[in-house]
Amino acid sequence: MKSLESIVNFAKQKGFIFQSSEIYEGLSAVYDFGPLGILLKNNLQALWWKEMVQRHNNIYGLDAAILMHSKVWEASGHVASFSDPLVDCKECKMRHRADQLLENVGVQADEKMGVEILNKLLQENHVVCSNCQGELTSARDFNLMLETYLSKTDDSSKVYLRPETAQGIYVNFKNVQASTRAKVPFGIAQVGKAFRNEITTKQFIFRTKEFSQMEMQYFVKPENSEKIYEDWKTLRLNWWQSLGLKAENLRYHEHEKLAHYAKAAYDIEYQFPWGWKEIEGLHNRGNFDLTQHEKFSGKNLKYRDPETNEEYVPYIIEASSGLDRNVFTLLVDAYEELDARSGEEDAKHEKEIVLRLHKSLAPIKMAILPLSKKEPLQNMSNEIQNTLSKNYMTQYDETGSIGKRYRRQDEIGTPYCITIDFESLEDKKVTVRDRDTMAQDRIAIEDLEKYFVERF
Repeated sequence: MKSLESIVNFAKQKGFIFQSSEIYEGLSAVYDFGPLGILLKNNLQALWWKEMVQRHNNIYGLDAAILMHSKVWEASGHVASFSDPLVDCKECKMRHRADQLLENVGVQADEKMGVEILNKLLQENHVVCSNCQGELTSARDFNLMLETYLSKTDDSSKVYLRPETAQGIYVNFKNVQASTRAKVPFGIAQVGKAFRNEITTKQFIFRTKEFSQMEMQYFVKPENSEKIYEDWKTLRLNWWQSLGLKAENLRYHEHEKLAHYAKAAYDIEYQFPWGWKEIEGLHNRGNFDLTQHEKFSGKNLKYRDPETNEEYVPYIIEASSGLDRNVFTLLVDAYEELDARSGEEDAKHEKEIVLRLHKSLAPIKMAILPLSKKEPLQNMSNEIQNTLSKNYMTQYDETGSIGKRYRRQDEIGTPYCITIDFESLEDKKVTVRDRDTMAQDRIAIEDLEKYFVERF
């Protein structure tokens, strides 16, 4: 049975994800990516970048700083209103989000209701601490931004660890447009760290305090925004399906309540074993962001159409997703527990884990498995690995029976295993085993590169 607990244990045991500072009892809601986790994360990021930047002539990359002028966050509204409703337990001192406590007892609520309405609902429904059933304080707004100072003595030097990457794109709108000579419509894409001091975190790395975002902001003429928004909705859903996520596990979810500036807002959701959850947000943000930064900075952020000479503030179509969150999504989707599959005698066992990651995402593309530790096989295996590792991430494993080594590679999602046996010394051929079908091909060593080019 696929469960959150089984995924968490698997991720640690196989070197995908570790608790941060674990030898010091860990740091809540902060995680480290292990040897396999960083490979999977980098592969997902590279595929996203290829899809969003490399394949479009009019989308440009950016890497904005984490620390920005504090007025950026005043203009965006984060200083005034980027908050969640917080309640404390008077007995055990545990902190909770008021809206989540209400949802736990069957009362519809969300963080946008405001603390007055939430406090009324808490009282009417006699809500208590979910940990110890103790009495709760009244709800109050808790700002989620993390603060730091650039000077030890000057309070005016306060800055924030950015809670999103989007604002770095907006304040660089003019710089990118001028330096690239881009014409509307065009986009700016960025992958980077963001930080949110979440009151409660959920489902492992699905909601954490430090995370990476993948965001693309597309600047368009206002009258074209509706059609372009619909086009991006389709493109983004199709992309997730191209990574192997099943169509029946993906859906659009329209926001019931829009932000005051938003023209449209949909999420792409994935059906986890514990329910539907957002994996990407798609928003028509109107011209709110650029207008706010124009107002607070005093700088002209309008775009002048070179053909009509018309000047206007572009609308923004946003595609935003969490990189860490979607590493988790891919692990959940690919993780499969099976009864023992047929194969070598020593590979028979009660349960087998297969991580059916798309080949393009797999951390290790192929494993090199000499049948014995004898020097001639080792030498041939090393030569094969030296050739293939120029283009692919490979792993060399000569420990244990061949059946056990196959299983180890199945568990971490390796699409192909290459077995070098004693016949290989004579016929210069190796056996290539497919992870999903377990089919085996006998391939000439000189043809291996061509063989894998056709499969990746």
